[in-house]
Amino acid sequence: KVAKMSGRGLGHTGGTVDKLESIPGFKTAIPREEFFRIVNENGLALIGQSGNMVPADKKLYALRDVTATVDSIPLIASSIMSKKLAAGSDKILLDVTTGNGAFIKDYQQSLELARKMVTIGTQAGKTTVAQLTSMEEPLGFAIGNNLEVKEAIHALHGDGPADLMEVCYCLASHMISLGKEISVEDARVRAEDAIHSGRAWNTFLAMVREQGGDTSYMEHPERLPQASVIYEYKAARSGYITGMDTEGFGTAAGILGAGRSRKEDSIDVSAGIVLCRKVNDHVAEGDTLACLHTSTLELAKAAAGKLEGCYQFGESPAAAIQLIG
Repeated sequence: KVAKMSGRGLGHTGGTVDKLESIPGFKTAIPREEFFRIVNENGLALIGQSGNMVPADKKLYALRDVTATVDSIPLIASSIMSKKLAAGSDKILLDVTTGNGAFIKDYQQSLELARKMVTIGTQAGKTTVAQLTSMEEPLGFAIGNNLEVKEAIHALHGDGPADLMEVCYCLASHMISLGKEISVEDARVRAEDAIHSGRAWNTFLAMVREQGGDTSYMEHPERLPQASVIYEYKAARSGYITGMDTEGFGTAAGILGAGRSRKEDSIDVSAGIVLCRKVNDHVAEGDTLACLHTSTLELAKAAAGKLEGCYQFGESPAAAIQLIG
């Protein structure tokens, strides 16, 4: 059983709560008793973070902000793990991102953070595992709220982008291994079977239904709100894409309306970016690199200006990105 607590997006990061609430009717603010009922009956539920869950951490975070210690890895580790431990899970899997799109961009620092969090969890009596995943390029092709929901629907049917599927299978395998106390290899077989048999999709639909969402939009995702403007961002030169600024893509998606710079800002659930090419793809001048989904041509052109510095090109392919460390 998975009782998941997630947050909203802020800055260049996307929030799981925002993505799921782009499903018409879906609610993440549900009473605690209802949350646990859905978990126990369906095996899965997701709620937003409670402001009263770890009040000491809120005070410490405010202190870190004014003492220039936001980037302190020991304090980051204790802040994250305080929430994980307060949530009451017996077994914890941490997806620690690294690379230019992550909060911590240096691999060795990300590894240090992962080790400290695993140590905290272990010393608190919880079985804790961390997996490092790369954010040297966007995961999958979709960036934005209901655009990512549509991509997740494809993934739940087994036909999502290869990099997204691999990260999902690896994370799911570790979770099943922890929960069932079986090998990661056997757990991978179960994860793949859950996708190919349709059980994963049916569990997702049940969660959406139980949390007030209209499942007809999941069965027919083309009915989800669509942006009034779709702008093609084209390559200004020929060559191989040798690098992508993942954080820059997140910022561009925010310009289009998919994100917020303040917690009280509203978002456009249909806004975002759908990539057409990724690292090590060869492009010719004039090829479409990405489609920008937004409400006005002015916003599209502003985001396109941001993307001009987000691609690196070369005459030959770059070294392959290590997706999972």
